[in-house]
Amino acid sequence: MADSHALDPTQQSLWRPLRLLQASMDADIAQIYSDGQIDGLKPSFVMELLRLHACGPMTITELAESVNRTHSALSQKVAAMRAAGWVQTVAGEDARSKKVTLTGKARDIVDRLAAEWRATEAAIADLESEIPYPLSRVVADIEQALARKSFHDRIAEKLAQDPGWG
Repeated sequence: MADSHALDPTQQSLWRPLRLLQASMDADIAQIYSDGQIDGLKPSFVMELLRLHACGPMTITELAESVNRTHSALSQKVAAMRAAGWVQTVAGEDARSKKVTLTGKARDIVDRLAAEWRATEAAIADLESEIPYPLSRVVADIEQALARKSFHDRIAEKLAQDPGWG
């Protein structure tokens, strides 16, 4: 019988534990919202809500650039935030443009969201002080390595050596 790892390469993943850790931490943040009776708020919405509060109404393009996301990804997120009642779109400077703005529901909790953001960042700093090599340092080191050779080029080199790709 064939080795299942050979048949299913997804059985092995170096960074899947990192994704699972982040998902677990996001679930804990969601629990904080639930404990605080902030219903229907996803942790993934908070950066955009805080950015809109700080900067005022923005087009999807402006908001996407502001949080370093693609227009497509932000458009989908804005649709989800609108459906949940956190943002609305209003007419922009001309008839063709629309701006994303906070709803009253979002404005009512934005100070609490800013407090949660600060508390989360402080908790992460505490965590990083407990470990010998902080994740923020790992990220900076990986970014430097990728500046020397892109992830794309690294994958392409490995694929060139794999007969399954050819």
